[in-house]
Amino acid sequence: MPKSNKPAEHPALAAIRADGGNRVKVAVSDIDGVLRGKYLHKDKFFGAAESGFGFCDVVFGWDMTDACYDNTKLTGWHHGFPDAMVRLDLDTYRTVPWDDHVPFVLGEFVTAVGGPHPVCPRQILRRVLKRAEKLGLQPMCGMEFEWFNFAETPQSWAEKKGVDPEPITPGMFGYSLLRANHAREFFKALMEELAAFRLPLEGLHTETGPGVYEAAIMFSGALEAADRALLFKGATKEIGARFGIMPSFMAKWHQGYPGCSGHVHQSLSDGKKNLFFDDKGRGKHDPRMSPLFESYLAGQVALLMEFAPMFWPTVNSYKRLVDGFWAPVKPTWGIDNRTASFRVIPGSPKSTRLETRCPGSDVNPYLAMAALLAAGLHGVEKQLKLTTPPIRGTNVGSDNIARAPRSLKETTEIFKRSTLARAWFGDDFVDHFAATREWEWRRWQDAVTDWERMRYFEIV
Repeated sequence: MPKSNKPAEHPALAAIRADGGNRVKVAVSDIDGVLRGKYLHKDKFFGAAESGFGFCDVVFGWDMTDACYDNTKLTGWHHGFPDAMVRLDLDTYRTVPWDDHVPFVLGEFVTAVGGPHPVCPRQILRRVLKRAEKLGLQPMCGMEFEWFNFAETPQSWAEKKGVDPEPITPGMFGYSLLRANHAREFFKALMEELAAFRLPLEGLHTETGPGVYEAAIMFSGALEAADRALLFKGATKEIGARFGIMPSFMAKWHQGYPGCSGHVHQSLSDGKKNLFFDDKGRGKHDPRMSPLFESYLAGQVALLMEFAPMFWPTVNSYKRLVDGFWAPVKPTWGIDNRTASFRVIPGSPKSTRLETRCPGSDVNPYLAMAALLAAGLHGVEKQLKLTTPPIRGTNVGSDNIARAPRSLKETTEIFKRSTLARAWFGDDFVDHFAATREWEWRRWQDAVTDWERMRYFEIV
């Protein structure tokens, strides 16, 4: 018999056809990294998998509380919030263990002619990765998240009106097996169900603070790493709800406790080996650091402030940037030094990498990775060199390095003026994202806080 020229069906489609249910869960990222999605009937899904499906572009026209922006151009009331096209990425197929193993697929927005949507976060990361590909480089990444866990439900939290959430355990007890055992079923569910969700964790432990955990997600290619990081936050919230636990990835929920980080580990590969490792021992600052590693690091040091809103995206992000509270506040680098913004981890040919410690847990993973990779790749393209020595101890040697701004307003103004941000991410994205951050700042400016009432209500 003659061979068929029909292309083989994607394994995800075959698996979904074989699934006994009649629904498929699909999702996209909004501008804040909040997962937005829906269930599709299986019949509808196969059409969507072939030619895409419409998804209201309001997901780029409102904030995380569904309040519509009044200052954006690409979407808004003036456009009538039409459907934008979503293309499903079948390579992201997995099933959801805690939702009857329903099939799940991530998507990304495209233009009417199938090109990358200019403000879709996943497309922004793809844009950066294309430039890496032209350089013959494959970024490898892994994210770590810290987050607090509370004995709350949406209803109890609404009744408290945003005041005094109850952590699941008291005290400052990092790396505590005792505290982990307190919520051992939740711990177990995270380790086992996330692995079954194709989201493997390298490790999970308690951190310093009441009810705070830290998870390290297994490293992978950058796009997969960002997908995993985005899904991790949503999955952790869904699993937690089953145990009466409300996880929060807010960068800093209480001034008396450390903030929550979203550290990004990175290296560059040529497809065969880790290019950050120097097998000839020629590194200027450490014999295991390759010249490519130095240029990549120098790019991140140079562009930290220009790209800052992409990894410090909320008003609350800047409450985490407090001296003496673990989060680095200057564009410093050091060799295996956790007080630096950029921690060089020199090790074996496989493990040599950079840990960028600036981002908080409130990031949109696509945008944070896009910003950090773009900054590093800029350094590689320009063959930048480090101009400051590594810091020692607790920021020793950083006296003449400028501190990070303390507000979203300041960093957004720098970002909006950045020619390099526009070159890497596009004018449409820079203008839109800057407008959304300006909106976020205005919401804060209009708010009357508990701090103000406690300070002024009776006395002035």
